[in-house]
Order: sequence, then C-alpha cells, then structure tokens
Amino acid sequence: MNILITGASRGIGFYTAIALASNSNNHVFAVSRDGKGLTSLYDYFLENKLPGRLTIYIGDTGSEDFLNLLTENLKKELSTLEVLINNAGYLKNAPFEELTISDWRKVYEANVFGPVNLIRTLLPLLKKGESIAGSGFRSHIVNIGSIGGVQGSSKFKGLSAYSSSKGALSVLTECLAEEFKEDHIAVNCLALGSVQTEMFSEVQNLLVRKCRE
Repeated sequence: MNILITGASRGIGFYTAIALASNSNNHVFAVSRDGKGLTSLYDYFLENKLPGRLTIYIGDTGSEDFLNLLTENLKKELSTLEVLINNAGYLKNAPFEELTISDWRKVYEANVFGPVNLIRTLLPLLKKGESIAGSGFRSHIVNIGSIGGVQGSSKFKGLSAYSSSKGALSVLTECLAEEFKEDHIAVNCLALGSVQTEMFSEVQNLLVRKCRE
C-alpha cells in the first residue's frame, strides 16, 4: 500500500512510520517540517534494513506551496494513495486569557486546517486507492485526535486551544466519513490519551517550571 503520514519526525508519527515500513508491501511517505528528525527516521530505516519502502519529504503541510509541490511529486511517483495519516499537530499550553489570536491561529492551522488542506489536495489519489484487503474500502484517512477533544472527557487548564482544535478534528472526521462513503473512503479519528512523546514531555516540563515559579 501507499501510505502518507505527517508529523513523522518524532513520537507517534516516527514509530508508526517504522511499523508500517516494516511491511514489504508498503511504501511509506513520511512528512515533517523537522528535517533532522526525518533524517533520523531514514537512518533507522536503512540501519535496520526494513523490508518496505520509505520516502521522506521535508516541509510544512500548512503551506500551500509545499502542498502543491508534494502533490506534484506524489502524482509523478504513484497513481493511488491507500492510507493518509494526519498525525502532525501543535500543542500550546497557556491560560485562556494569555492566549493571543495568533496562538489560536497557529494551533488551528496545524491541527485542523493542515489536515483539511492535505485531504483536499490528495483526495483524487485517495479516490483511486486499490482497496484495503477485506475492508470494503478503497482507501483510509486516519486523523490523530485526542481524548481531550471528546465531549464529556476530563479537561485540563491551559489546553483550551489544543483540545477545542482536536474536537473540531473529531467532528470533521464524522462529517467526512459520511461524505466520502460513496467513494469507499473510510475516515476515522483516534482519540488518544496521554502518550509519553517529545511534545507531551515538553508540556510536562513547562508545567513543572510554572509550579516552581
């Protein structure tokens, strides 16, 4: 299968890319703004002689120019896309009254508009997916959300922008699952809990520093 995953330079994205590239049937396209992290991913791929294929793209999925370039390159290399994993995200931890409109825009650009633009741009390739065995679907979109974006779950101070953006991503997923049903494209959102990733550790360290001040 042809699989594209964003935010692949570290954490969930990094190890998901490794797991998928461990299957000889998969060609994984790993995307991130962090060139150093993607280079580490590719080095790991080569050193461990993983049987799949791995191609890396360094750029920001929030940039129209990068998206256009990415799409052009993908269309030259392949005619279908079976899986799109929207994993890239941004977490801003700050009290509501300290969040600027710029902060809100940055969070929503990464967590909502980034996936929207990527899905919109790659939809023609997803519609041509060669089907996922036994699923009845031609292709699959997976949005990485958060339990914090689920109504009724526990909420935490300082995460109003992040959690609300993940809530938007969750509802978007439900809408697209219905809208793409006739195209046989499955759309799901994984509402993950706390995972000890680099981003989560950065937030923990920030909270510790605030408690000491």
